[in-house]
Amino acid sequence: MLTVVPEPADGDRRLPDSSSSSSLIDEIVREGARRMLAEALKAEVDAYIAAFADERDAAGRRLVVRNGSHQAREILTAAGAIEVTAPRINDKRIDPDTGERRRFSSAILPPWARKTPRITEVLPLLYLHGLSSSDFVPALGQFLGSTAGLSAPVITKLTEQWAAEQRTFAARDLGGVDYVYQWADGIHVNIRLAEHKLCLLVMIGVRADGRKELIALSDGYRESTESWADLLRDCKRRGMRAPVLAVGDGALGFWGALGEVFPQARAQRCWFHKIGNVLSALPKPAQPGAKKAPAQIWNAEDKTHALAAVTAFEAAYGAKYGKAVAKIIDDVEELLAFYDYPAEHWIHLRTTNPIESTFATVRHRTKVTKGPGSRAAGLAMAFKLIESAQARWRAVNAPHLVALVRAGATFVNGLLVERPDDQASSAAA
Repeated sequence: MLTVVPEPADGDRRLPDSSSSSSLIDEIVREGARRMLAEALKAEVDAYIAAFADERDAAGRRLVVRNGSHQAREILTAAGAIEVTAPRINDKRIDPDTGERRRFSSAILPPWARKTPRITEVLPLLYLHGLSSSDFVPALGQFLGSTAGLSAPVITKLTEQWAAEQRTFAARDLGGVDYVYQWADGIHVNIRLAEHKLCLLVMIGVRADGRKELIALSDGYRESTESWADLLRDCKRRGMRAPVLAVGDGALGFWGALGEVFPQARAQRCWFHKIGNVLSALPKPAQPGAKKAPAQIWNAEDKTHALAAVTAFEAAYGAKYGKAVAKIIDDVEELLAFYDYPAEHWIHLRTTNPIESTFATVRHRTKVTKGPGSRAAGLAMAFKLIESAQARWRAVNAPHLVALVRAGATFVNGLLVERPDDQASSAAA
């Protein structure tokens, strides 16, 4: 409770203590939050009683009345720990269907609540992003003003919910969502209690409205064709349509599975992975100069200039480093497929960056914990991290063009061709 302290005489004045000033601010915030919560709970109870004021027993007494207050309890909120005393209601009405007494349950403060939903969401996310479960009490106890609900078992119990949420996500219906573009990649994560690494098969898609969304997340075996095929078949069984364009690295497993399950989908090789493959086939002294050549290809203003850059690269390095040049020549159609789509989308389609950037947090967390303890824990951890990151994903550039791509519109060097038949006729003439 705040009190008024008399102002000291001039001779007794002291310099303000920054720590006490900070504590006073915290107390003011907590006291304000406590009073607002108390008023909200009182208003909720008064509204409930007023709604049934006309219902009375045979003696004319009201069936719904106030009945004191519940025992005070401490609630962890974003403003810190505050003590709450919730009013109690005596509801004597009988449910005609069950024959049991009706009970009032507060929508603001359920009887089991000890933490607000925001705190409940933040704790496991802090764990995911590197804070050990044993560090919660010393790290957050002073900040929140209480250590209630911050023990390691509490955090562990919260994390147990992730596996169930991941299973629900993996079984959801995909028939109502249309993914026009799709990125696919395999991410390898160390597991403390297993000899082999966990291979996470990740698919992220672009909806028809331009928004990015996680399509599927599964554990596979070394990005094999069969592992990818199982994942794609499962998505197809749950109603997923074939994407117009799929973006991924050169792993043969995914492309073999895509050709089997969704043969109508076009392929776009990831330039980020391709540049790494090209440089690995070159001696170190030649790598700095050769690194500029692929960039000139995928940054070309149109497909014609890109093919010219491919020819120049072959002429410059083909004689000495044929293996490195072949990595571009053999996949040139798949590497330049993005030129047949809106120019605004090129920056999104040339690499698997949406997956790579998202999994930077997964790698950070697994580095802190030396990897998850099991495959199921690793899968659940990755799912929650992606779910958290997904809220910050932005839509692709020019999202209105995504629907045109699904509709089969023709784009030449990134520009929409309204009458492709007329262009074909003029080219033939």
